[in-house]
Amino acid sequence: MSKNVSLALALFLVVLGVASRLLPHMPNFTPVTAIALVASVYLGLRYSLAVILAVMFVTDAFIGFYSWQIMLAVYGSFVISALIGLLVQKRKQVATIFLGTLSSSILFFLVTNWAVWQFGSLYARSFAGLMQSYMMAIPFLKNSLAGDLIYAGLLFGVFELSLYLAKRGASKKAAPAYQEF
Repeated sequence: MSKNVSLALALFLVVLGVASRLLPHMPNFTPVTAIALVASVYLGLRYSLAVILAVMFVTDAFIGFYSWQIMLAVYGSFVISALIGLLVQKRKQVATIFLGTLSSSILFFLVTNWAVWQFGSLYARSFAGLMQSYMMAIPFLKNSLAGDLIYAGLLFGVFELSLYLAKRGASKKAAPAYQEF
């Protein structure tokens, strides 16, 4: 992929991520995890990290920053999703995309709700408090899973279709023109 195409794709993903977080949406129903995965698969880790951190930092500047420990857990979870994207890249198939998306969603749920329990003031610092944190977050998990799977399916589908059409167009241009007389 050319540098210009990579830059355009990265910019598109940042704009999509920022818009999805700032425009009205169901809680946790955003393409941020899908963007981390897609950016890693098609652009590599460096671009992926830049895209995700830009999306989160820009939108948090508007939405509001919060406890640095919880922010670290949120941002770190998306960084891990980008790393999972590198595993998906090695065997890019529907099953690995699905498993990568599912594992990223579950990891985000476990890490961020642990951080809310550990560093927030909503739950008792006990095993029961941790379990309560996870139980109270189940509606958010449902939205995250739905958003992550839908957006990952759409983004991967669009990019694979684009690559297919680009290759098909390139092969038609490169095909020799035979003429019969």
